[in-house]
Amino acid sequence: MGIAFIQDKLEIKFLILYIAARLTEPVDGAALQDMTMCDDGIDYFDYAECLNDLVRTEHLRVTEDGRYVITDKGRKNSNICESSLPYSVRQLSDRHIAAYNKEALRRQQVQSHVTQRENGTYTVTLKLRDDVDSLMELELMVADKESGQALAERFQREPEKVYGQIIGLLCRK
Repeated sequence: MGIAFIQDKLEIKFLILYIAARLTEPVDGAALQDMTMCDDGIDYFDYAECLNDLVRTEHLRVTEDGRYVITDKGRKNSNICESSLPYSVRQLSDRHIAAYNKEALRRQQVQSHVTQRENGTYTVTLKLRDDVDSLMELELMVADKESGQALAERFQREPEKVYGQIIGLLCRK
């Protein structure tokens, strides 16, 4: 068993707000829980109660797709209270937040989805962006959903390679 720096529910609330204030996109409950449970002083039931309290008091709100996002009220209170969190907890949280934000950026830059057409075939849409603009948007027709999902998954794994090969093929003389 490790050392517990978080001592009470108020500190758990401060930690949840600290994390939510630094995320670049709304977060699902599982990811928020993973980032919050970074200290031995936090158990799941206290975390769940604190999260519900923060939603009830409008420090956090739940989006239509069930994700959590901090409100202006929550951000203001987070700024006021963050210094009361133990430094070691903030450091560990910052590492978790950075990893989450890196994954969020990747989700924004690399997108793929499969949609069914009226004729029963499927369209696979593959998008690749950088920090500024769209690099590529490609739509492909496939015969079945499984093939479309396989293409989308391969693109998600290596979008830069796909992009490079397409550019290479198009630039050949």
